[in-house]
Amino acid sequence: MKLERLLSIIILLLNRRMMPAKDLAERFEVSIRTIYRDIDAINAAGIPIVTYQGTNGGIGLAEGYRLDRNLLTNDEFAAIVTALRSISTSYGKEQNQQLVEKINSVILPTHAEEFHHKTNSVLIDYSAWDGMEHLRPKLQLLNEALDTCVLVNFTYSNAEGNVSERTVEPHTLILKGRQWYLQAYCLEKNEFRLFKLKRMKELAKNRESTFIRRDPPSLEYIEGKSKFNVDKIQEIVIRFQDDVRHVAEELFGIEELLPFEDGSWLVKKAYPEDEWLYSFILSLGHRVEVLEPKDLRKTIANRAEKIAKIYKNHKVT
Repeated sequence: MKLERLLSIIILLLNRRMMPAKDLAERFEVSIRTIYRDIDAINAAGIPIVTYQGTNGGIGLAEGYRLDRNLLTNDEFAAIVTALRSISTSYGKEQNQQLVEKINSVILPTHAEEFHHKTNSVLIDYSAWDGMEHLRPKLQLLNEALDTCVLVNFTYSNAEGNVSERTVEPHTLILKGRQWYLQAYCLEKNEFRLFKLKRMKELAKNRESTFIRRDPPSLEYIEGKSKFNVDKIQEIVIRFQDDVRHVAEELFGIEELLPFEDGSWLVKKAYPEDEWLYSFILSLGHRVEVLEPKDLRKTIANRAEKIAKIYKNHKVT
């Protein structure tokens, strides 16, 4: 990702007088144009990097500049390493490990044991239980397209099952709820859209077509908000039998459970009513009951009846 690449470039230039842009591009597997954009970003952050022309030229820190090691404390270095290790659980790149090793190299030997303890105290594992090997090629391809600003094509099946061919400008990869999404400008719809990677197939870069990055809209879904189905959001009341209380605790948290007079437990949450909600409630099984609203209760009952009919009428041979 861009953050660790920028940090890696800074550390490399601290240890070397200069490096050719071509060498940096090859090292990080991006284009030379991307390296120059990175240099602009580093300069904007207040670290003076200059380009030296000529046979022995390259990219280097301004003469006499030194990065004060105290700019980052050991605790801050540990936070960076912890973040990189956590990111690597779902977005593994060789550069991540290289950067971790470089950060470890600047920690004084007298603080090494304490630093190791801090960086191994917390690991946030973003990976799904069923693995993500099938997504890694897509992530790699999209990351390359993001770095080089090239269009991508794919066949997309949306939540309603409609299939369409899309050509988009990829802008941002997003991991939310253990699902990967691509925020992209869709040339067919002429607007920014959010695409789920699992719903993409036949994904390919259009190497002949590049684009200039646009200013994408704010990522409302990152903050837990959504522009989808906002008019259908309503509070629902679900009752869990006492013997599946642990399921409710894991899904919603202990504080969200309200005791009911018959020994069961109530959970009150606001959700948009859609296919996801129906599937979620049905997945909880027969020890869970929707009490409110009545229309949702009726919908769940009708769907449960249809499921029961399938199993009653079908004879296994």
